[in-house]
Order: sequence, then structure tokens, then C-alpha cells
Amino acid sequence: MFLPYVLSFFLYFPENKMEYIPALLKLMIMVLIAVLVMKVVVNWSKREEKKAKELEERLKLNAREKDS
Repeated sequence: MFLPYVLSFFLYFPENKMEYIPALLKLMIMVLIAVLVMKVVVNWSKREEKKAKELEERLKLNAREKDS
């Protein structure tokens, strides 16, 4: 009972709906930055995976040469 009453102090619904525009723009910019960062991380991860597979193959070849 007390918690919803306290949380209602933090809610603000402006009468002038134009006040939503800056918040919406900030939100869209942050979402765009998050998507770009995610793409960079995924691409970097794929490159690292490819390097790791190449290293694994070289290590397997070196191990086979030592056994022969």
C-alpha cells in the first residue's frame, strides 16, 4: 500500500507532449549506439574465433609432425 504511493512521486507526465521529443531522441541515439557496439563486438568475436581455429589447426599439424 505504501510503496505505490511513494513511487508515484517519481512519475511525471507532462501536459505539453513536446517534452517527450528530447527524451525520445536521446533514447533513439542510445539504442543506435548499443546496436553499433553490439555489431562491433560480434565482428571482433568472429575474427578472434577464426584466429583461434587457425592456431588450433597449426598446433594439430605440429603435433602430427612430432609423432611421425
